[in-house]
Amino acid sequence: MTGDWIDIGALADIPLRGARTVQVVGGEEIAVFRTGDDRVFALVNRCPHKAGQLSQGIVHGHAVACPLHNWRISLETGEALGEDRGCTPTIAVRADAGRVLISRDAVRATAMAA
Repeated sequence: MTGDWIDIGALADIPLRGARTVQVVGGEEIAVFRTGDDRVFALVNRCPHKAGQLSQGIVHGHAVACPLHNWRISLETGEALGEDRGCTPTIAVRADAGRVLISRDAVRATAMAA
């Protein structure tokens, strides 16, 4: 832990165009994504449509396709793209010196909402 950020692991442990999950207090699961351009994003790990696990979806650019019904979700905003409507909560995340850190405040808020 480093101040307002929680170290959740090495950036190298998340494959390019892939994801890993993190459990937070309260049972909520966060999906942490690494894009092809080596950026990281984090979302609550459920599609707003049918609660599919977004971490199991395919990452295209800065979006992920839900594995259940192929809804595309923006990794930056959590909003469904195209004609679909809905939103998945985003989690503040950053990469620093090869480590991935998530916001302690975002984790608290997510855990309280679970």
